Amino acid sequence: MSRTTRTARALGAALLTVALVASPLAAPAATAGVDHGSGHHSRPARYLALGDSVAFGYRPPEVTPPADYLNASSFRGYPEVVGRRLGLRLANASCPGETTASLIDATAQSNGCESSVGSPVGYRTAYPLHRTYAGSQLDYAVRFLRHHRRTRLVSISVGANDLFVCRATTADQCTGSDFAATVDTVRANLDTILRLLRHRAHFHRRLVVLTYYSLDYGDAVGTAAIRALNGGIAEAARTHHARVANGFRVFRRASAEADGDVCAAGLIIALPDGGCNVHPTARGHRVLAHAVLRAARR
Repeated sequence: MSRTTRTARALGAALLTVALVASPLAAPAATAGVDHGSGHHSRPARYLALGDSVAFGYRPPEVTPPADYLNASSFRGYPEVVGRRLGLRLANASCPGETTASLIDATAQSNGCESSVGSPVGYRTAYPLHRTYAGSQLDYAVRFLRHHRRTRLVSISVGANDLFVCRATTADQCTGSDFAATVDTVRANLDTILRLLRHRAHFHRRLVVLTYYSLDYGDAVGTAAIRALNGGIAEAARTHHARVANGFRVFRRASAEADGDVCAAGLIIALPDGGCNVHPTARGHRVLAHAVLRAARR
């Protein structure tokens, strides 16, 4: 079994475990993140971050105290770095396990946000997000952008969980035609997301789409799959005049010292029993933030 396959399966298992052990009574702890702003309190220039666990700053249970899951501010990722560097007030609406489909429709299959494969339980069922909202992440984004006209930047990173769902639900573990169809779905769904941000939310400022990194650039098969996914993501971004932040390239450069092994390079989280989880370390998030900042400033 390849490292990519092992880590992908570990991600799905970790997210499901986190969701199942939590009590839904923990959810009210998220109220600190509710945006109660009216027009009179919306003057600061803002930054809206959308996406999945990478944007959320998720860490797996093996390296995270259980109490941290009850306080979303315990998790910090590249959006916090970007917001601080640009001097923008951050609203991070991301959700661990979000797919392109569930970002649009909260009842669609996710990989651990609203639901998990084979279970109606997801992270959002039991734990607070950085922002509290009803409905889908896209619905929240549209409402937010209509209300906060001084939003200067929107970033989004989503699509990898579509592949994880495909691997968990197809006989060939998302190879061949299943893989190609999933990449097409990611492109089409992202096209819908970006179109609605531009035309329904009337957001015409900096819109940045972050591409994914390979877990091991020495793994030709796994890296080719990420390239294909990123190709679909970039195609949708160009259609809507969004800037592409090249997460793939910055991780490759940052891992060159370790022959392309992002685990050995300290870019993804090391696990106590060996190996690495798929999520970025603090250093990995700084590298991704550099890509987003470069795209936003271009």
